[in-house]
Amino acid sequence: MPARDIRPWLWFAGIIILLDQISKWIVLGILRPGETRYVAPFWNWVLAFNPGAAFSFLSDAGGWQRWFLILLPLAISVWILALLRRHSGEFRMSLALTLVLGGALGNVIDRLRFGVVVDFIQWHVAGHYWPAFNLADSAITLGAVVLVWDQLRAKKD
Repeated sequence: MPARDIRPWLWFAGIIILLDQISKWIVLGILRPGETRYVAPFWNWVLAFNPGAAFSFLSDAGGWQRWFLILLPLAISVWILALLRRHSGEFRMSLALTLVLGGALGNVIDRLRFGVVVDFIQWHVAGHYWPAFNLADSAITLGAVVLVWDQLRAKKD
């Protein structure tokens, strides 16, 4: 399928970044670090700072991980842009790439501003707590799910 204009996808990535940063700005204004606010029986707001990657991987690595976790997503973002140019006519693939791009850059902005990623969504059930996450993390996860879905659908087609 021929490549199309990627500007609409870049706008969408920009909206993801904007919503992520606005949500973090609001949370930073109303919660103190470690504070928890009940939302529902399975959901809390909690302000947490993650110096590592997903699930706090590398969080105690001594500081070098900050720059690694800035440079790696930036390099991946360049690769995603190249893929987006190649697959811009494929809706599911472009959607997946855009969600990952917006989420990755949202978290990079945090690392540049604060040295850590701001997390605030906490889900739990029966005393078991999922690690806190944010909208950027949600976009990355959703993008990965759509990417898998796209690949499974491609095999059927």
